[in-house]
Amino acid sequence: MATTSTIRTQIEAALAHKIPSALTPAPKMIRPLAETGIDSLDDLLQGGLPIGAVSELVGPECSGRTDIALSFVAHLTQASKVCAWIDASNNFDPTSAAAAGVDLARLLWVRCGAVQEAVKRPGRSFVLPDKYLVPRPVKQGLHGGGFGAHPRGETKGLSGAVGDLLCPQSFAPRCAEPQRRVREERPSFIASDEPAVITSRRYVPTSKPWGRIEQALGTADLLLQAGGFSAVVLDMAGLAPEFVSRIQLSTWFRYRAAAERTQSSVLLLTQHACAKSSAELLLHLQPAEAIGDETTVFTGIRTHIEITRQRFAQNANNVVPLRKPPKNVSGASWDCRTAWAGAR
Repeated sequence: MATTSTIRTQIEAALAHKIPSALTPAPKMIRPLAETGIDSLDDLLQGGLPIGAVSELVGPECSGRTDIALSFVAHLTQASKVCAWIDASNNFDPTSAAAAGVDLARLLWVRCGAVQEAVKRPGRSFVLPDKYLVPRPVKQGLHGGGFGAHPRGETKGLSGAVGDLLCPQSFAPRCAEPQRRVREERPSFIASDEPAVITSRRYVPTSKPWGRIEQALGTADLLLQAGGFSAVVLDMAGLAPEFVSRIQLSTWFRYRAAAERTQSSVLLLTQHACAKSSAELLLHLQPAEAIGDETTVFTGIRTHIEITRQRFAQNANNVVPLRKPPKNVSGASWDCRTAWAGAR
């Protein structure tokens, strides 16, 4: 009687031209890990966040997503590595980041939502002629794009317009006749001592998030394609899920391929999971609870996190048990205390 290994070898030899290694499981890709600086979270993830992959932190407001991202970036910048923070929600505070241990000299902060506006600066300037400052006349009629009179009212002057059109003086000169070239005058600029008006870029918050989302996605593309960043944090935690969920899945797949090529950790902060299968690690945070050490002073919050999906988990051994293994612990909790609370 043939053994199991012999039958397995015969089946794989018969299907070798169609399915190579039909009964052999594909090897798992174990990625290197980077510590987050939170001991309980590193123990849960068996080392930290994966390098060269997309990790997604999902949770409501005040759940601890930014604290994890700041701790992760602080651990990398203290190791003389460069990181980037793409702020699409206008939530990043440099003072809080520096207090968390982030080296701001090694952090690139991209604040989405900057628009061009005129800023007056002292100095010698030039005054434009009046013809550049007079607005264009509004075209009348529906076809002109203005808000003129009704088309029925325009028929009153139709007879006069047709008479002028048929007048011999109204015909344009023919191509064979020489035409006089009118020389245009060049605009002249007058020097003035008034403050100059210079166009610069300033941050103006807007209620429409589409422009900020486009800037954030375009910036992430440039940073990941350029390389050189150990971590790229895409902060869209302050945007509503109905806007973030409309981002095409091809965008996250492109980020996943670029992160694997440049070996950078992409950390996505959202309220609702949107990266789907492109995220190698999905962490779900529960609403934080206030620590009740003091009755009148806020001393911190207690954060609870759970692993929703982890594509390649590292096993202690390669032995596959016949029985169903016990369920592993998939959650962790820790306390985030304020600066004025002190050590407890």
